[in-house]
Amino acid sequence: MEALVASLIDWFALPSNGLVSVFLIAFVSATLLPMGSEPAVFGFAKLNPDQFWLVVLVATAGNTLGGIVDYWMGAGANAAIHGRHHYRSLAWFERLGPKALFFSWLPAVGDPLCAVAGWLRLPFWPSVGWMAVGKFLRYTTMTAALLWVPNEWWQAIARPFTGG
Repeated sequence: MEALVASLIDWFALPSNGLVSVFLIAFVSATLLPMGSEPAVFGFAKLNPDQFWLVVLVATAGNTLGGIVDYWMGAGANAAIHGRHHYRSLAWFERLGPKALFFSWLPAVGDPLCAVAGWLRLPFWPSVGWMAVGKFLRYTTMTAALLWVPNEWWQAIARPFTGG
């Protein structure tokens, strides 16, 4: 088991697999698995500042595709439980429609929003568009903000973990 974990960590190492790792991490983190992709996006952008927009676009694509998987899981759940009524608490979601998926970038609630959109059978392409806009703005804002933090600050935070 330890060998498997070590090989997975080696495979996902940013310097050797770069954008593929960022894409996969962003994809998996957009499903209902509790995982964050921002550290991978930031790490890649920090190592390759000239590829800022490329890593943001790759992460956005991976995270949006993960949101699409959530959407289809919700649609499948609806089909499996056909005939049940929707709860009143979803009325606001139905009222906003696909625009509600702009908030799919929010931690903890964003991924379930995509599943609920599928459950409610909101129009697919407008839903994907709003997902992508929200996720793109999140990656752009988060990564740019983290890149503006001085290196000395990151080094001070890492010092207790590196023994320095």
